[in-house]
Amino acid sequence: MRKTKEILRLHWQLGVGVRQIGRTLSISHATVIDTLRRAQAAGLSWPLPEDLDEAELEARLYPGNKQYTGGRGEPDWRQVHEELRDSKVTLRLLWTEYKREHPDGYQYSAFCKRYRQWRGKLDPVLRQTYRPGEKLFLDYAGDKVPVVDPRTGETRRAQIFVAVLGFSNYAYAKGPVVPGA
Repeated sequence: MRKTKEILRLHWQLGVGVRQIGRTLSISHATVIDTLRRAQAAGLSWPLPEDLDEAELEARLYPGNKQYTGGRGEPDWRQVHEELRDSKVTLRLLWTEYKREHPDGYQYSAFCKRYRQWRGKLDPVLRQTYRPGEKLFLDYAGDKVPVVDPRTGETRRAQIFVAVLGFSNYAYAKGPVVPGA
């Protein structure tokens, strides 16, 4: 609301142009135009009434500004979360499937935002502490990678494993051992 008041002051009191106001306040000129139109429609002028607080100003400029959720199919966020565990599944892919079923549904950015909000409500992961040297965690790092023997030029596919010491969280990775290299 502070920027809204500043838009109104700059335009009505000082006569500053729409684009200059946008540059001054680091907002688009379309936002300035929209704000001025809303103020006119609400019957406001400069100076604003002294008894007009920010909440009432917002209510007058943006009447009925409630978050719209009607008519949109709400995704099953638990299923979305489960499907994202697969390394080949992305949020964009799941959104594309969602839009096929719900053409009037959320756009991609709103879909992602709502998923992040849902995910933020999940219980935190159990944290465990370890003494130095107590545990070593080993995991497969993904698909096989090509490894070329420098002597023969032969290419073999190798699996990569990563080890992490539980206490230090320092990762250690070692590539395949090539004989004679």
